Amino acid sequence: MTTRRPPLALTAIEFFAFFGGIAQLLWDSFTYIVRGAISYRHTMRQMAEVGVGSLLVALITVGFSGAVAALYVSAQLVKLGQPGFVGGLVGKSLALEIAPVITAIVIAARAGSAMTAELGSMVVTEQVDALQALATSPTQYLVVPRVLGTLLMLPLITVLANGAGLIGGYLASAPAGVAPAVFWRSFQEMVTVSDQMSGLLKTIPFALIIALVGCHQGLTTKGGAQGVGRATTSTVVFSVIGVYVFDYLLSVVLQDITALYS
Repeated sequence: MTTRRPPLALTAIEFFAFFGGIAQLLWDSFTYIVRGAISYRHTMRQMAEVGVGSLLVALITVGFSGAVAALYVSAQLVKLGQPGFVGGLVGKSLALEIAPVITAIVIAARAGSAMTAELGSMVVTEQVDALQALATSPTQYLVVPRVLGTLLMLPLITVLANGAGLIGGYLASAPAGVAPAVFWRSFQEMVTVSDQMSGLLKTIPFALIIALVGCHQGLTTKGGAQGVGRATTSTVVFSVIGVYVFDYLLSVVLQDITALYS
């Protein structure tokens, strides 16, 4: 007679197995990077996949997000007779939250899911087993280039997306009665280098979350084509949740640090 584990126990086991796998993948990747065991050709390819492939989507998404933010902010502040705060508020929102978070979500949805689909297909067709049979580490050959490519490209795309959001905010605030000179002067006075750097700092853990979750879900794929589909969906869900959770935690820490040195 066999005993079945209760669903709660199975869920707990899967929960700890997931985070244990992510931690192990992070440690192994970091070890290879420190040792210099990096395939630069594969890393450049992943930079192109993550960066060039996601750039246009990120620019459009963040650009219109900045426009929507400016639309509402300018409408309220113009009514209150304070149009001089529009550029600063929109710029801070973009630098600290909108640009890094929305860009990370775009890359998770596009590049993260692509990583899972590619690695998952390699697993179900036994290509990963063939790599191991040839004494080649799947982490070194498949994971490290994706981690490095995402780490290098996410901050760059965030900077460009931030610029697109500012342009969108400027264009949306002008019809509401905010003069261009007032908008940009407000931005220069209120948005600091610290705000810009805080937003870029968030992209480092975001990039690690996207790449590690995407690779882990791909390498642990089971169940053929249906398994690849499930793994791809779970990558997007877990990555988006991780981005928002770490965004809150980092915002609390950065806010405390800023208050300490201000």
